[in-house]
Amino acid sequence: MSDTAVAAAVVELDITGMSCASCVAHVEKALQRVPGVREVSVNLATETASVRAGSDVATSDLIAAVTAAGYEASVHLSVAPPRAEPTGDGWRVALAAALSLPLIVPMLAGLFGIHVMPPGWLQLLLATPVQFWLGARFYRSGWRAARAGSGNMDLLVALGTSAAYGLSLWLLLRGHEHLYFEASAVVITLVLLGKWLESRAKRQTTAAIRALQALRPESARLVTAGGEQEVPLERIAVGDQVAILPGERIPVDGVIRDGASHVDESLITGESLPVARHGGERVTAGAINGEGRLLVEVLAIGAETALARIIRLVENAQAGKAPIQRLVDRISAVFVPVVLVLAVLTGLGWWLRLGDLEAAIIHAVAVLVIACPCALGLATPAALMAGTGVAARRGILIRDAEALELLQGVQVVVLDKTGTLTEGRPELVELKTVAAGADEALALFAAIQQGSEHPLARAVLRHAEAAGVILQTATGLRALPGRGMAATVAGRTLRLGNRRLMQELGLTEELPSAGGEAATLSWLAEVTTAGPARLLAVAAFADRLRPEAPAAVAALKAMGLETVLLSGDREAAARPVAQALGLDRVIADVLPEDKAAVIRSLQQDGRRVAMVGDGVNDAPALAAADIGLAMASGTDVAMQAAGVTLMRGNPALIADAIDISRRTRAKIRQNLFWAFIYNIVGIPLAAFGLLSPVIAGAAMALSSVSVISNALLLRDWHGQAGRTEKPS
Repeated sequence: MSDTAVAAAVVELDITGMSCASCVAHVEKALQRVPGVREVSVNLATETASVRAGSDVATSDLIAAVTAAGYEASVHLSVAPPRAEPTGDGWRVALAAALSLPLIVPMLAGLFGIHVMPPGWLQLLLATPVQFWLGARFYRSGWRAARAGSGNMDLLVALGTSAAYGLSLWLLLRGHEHLYFEASAVVITLVLLGKWLESRAKRQTTAAIRALQALRPESARLVTAGGEQEVPLERIAVGDQVAILPGERIPVDGVIRDGASHVDESLITGESLPVARHGGERVTAGAINGEGRLLVEVLAIGAETALARIIRLVENAQAGKAPIQRLVDRISAVFVPVVLVLAVLTGLGWWLRLGDLEAAIIHAVAVLVIACPCALGLATPAALMAGTGVAARRGILIRDAEALELLQGVQVVVLDKTGTLTEGRPELVELKTVAAGADEALALFAAIQQGSEHPLARAVLRHAEAAGVILQTATGLRALPGRGMAATVAGRTLRLGNRRLMQELGLTEELPSAGGEAATLSWLAEVTTAGPARLLAVAAFADRLRPEAPAAVAALKAMGLETVLLSGDREAAARPVAQALGLDRVIADVLPEDKAAVIRSLQQDGRRVAMVGDGVNDAPALAAADIGLAMASGTDVAMQAAGVTLMRGNPALIADAIDISRRTRAKIRQNLFWAFIYNIVGIPLAAFGLLSPVIAGAAMALSSVSVISNALLLRDWHGQAGRTEKPS
């Protein structure tokens, strides 16, 4: 993004130098002080900041504010290629451990009455490079924080270890034999070890993003009049044709113009088996072509592909902030100053009580070291990153942290019928004529619906094509929302739609039925100036249930959720579906604009409602629900209105989405419990002299690693959807 920001634009920044939850609070405050900034969210685990700002805010102003606060910032490139695995600070940890080992082993031996501590000058030589070279990062970060009038974990470590080192140096110069160089050196070594392990674990939580980024090929085989040529992807334009050989990764979103194959979309949709793709069907960038050569016309490239949109969704979810994190941030903002006060009080208390300056400093150091709030800052984002990452690998895209928070508390699940519980591919099963011939009626049905993407229209057109019907031209086509369509064909004014439309035309007598009780019906009538409307024919459509639907509904009920079928179909067509699946309630014959009102009625008494749909007519209900879940096989409008997108048509993903959100929420609570318990228990123990600085350093490092390791347990989650799917 350039310095000229767009109105209400969201600027993504990469932040370096953050070490704990207090850093998050300081960066957020610095950005919020920039005039024109409306909203800020900083994530410690992803080391990013999301800033919503007005048109008068330049990106350089935001970067300058972060720099002034003692940190570094740069513009986040969401479409950047995956970063190579860093070499990390492993060598620093190894060297610090090697230098500290001669100090810690004699200390441990002393517990068994063995006194082999090296002379003071050797302890000084071993501890000094650890303190001021390998531990220089703590001084740099701590100084920046102090200069900006704030505090962070590194400041606590720098103060604590410097106090232990300074005390030891003073005692050495005075000729004392009992020194504390091992405390300063080992604490720095343990903190470096903890940060190294933490960094490695954090990379595992972002594995989903890197796996998705790695799916993007860098070149494509462009087909021109002169033949095929391998070119960089940047040279491909919409409308070009590219050839994809067997085994190659598809570089663009497009439609197959020639060839047939099986395509592996597992890393994009979570579909475990390759799916058949033929001419006229769409393919997605990042998928792997199977056994056939494909000629694909380009529909989208780069940032506009489905894969790029998926990556942005996952990044947004991982960088977001759960509502519970706001409480943690408020605590963290005052945490470091409080700890500094507690450390001073601890030192003064021990000095006044015993008159022993050595003991006073050591106990104060232990308080400073044990209290570092690393785990507190990582508890929530680590769980969010692991949960949303594994969900994305299984074909569940959670838009943001708030969507995940809402999803876990759902009590009522409202399900659309067509395309959600059914296959969304209805077939014309019977055409009953009233005042027209069979061929004439089919021709009129097809003429009105040519060009329509409605599932019933496609069913009519397929039937007409199979019957060899020649399509006539329809003029004056217009949609009648929630009722049907109007058109003129061969000079005849026609209306095609549901029972409500027929009643509006004055056809109040008993309308003929067809196709059985569960069929969806559509009537065709002609409007004349000479008299009342005349009914011509009725078409009956049947849509098969998805094979996974019974198990999906059973899983929702097993989770204690109320299930509701919400459909625009007449009740006679909707109720058999609900009964076959064991749904709790049926609300049928509902206009699209009325679906949102139904959702609001279900939200009475404070119940949290989720809506699942796939069509344009579901968008109002998806937006009105506490949380919307859209089938990616449906329309873009539905996906824009939803907080969760299910990348496959399998309704079992609904229960999986709720399950992973509940598990992620549980991990957040567990992590916060452990993060707080370390400090609640550790600080008093250190203040009362029951923890040495070395043990405090180990506990502090362990706290960060433990919360991330606990979050990583989410990666073993597999869900139920894969067990209910049938091979394509």
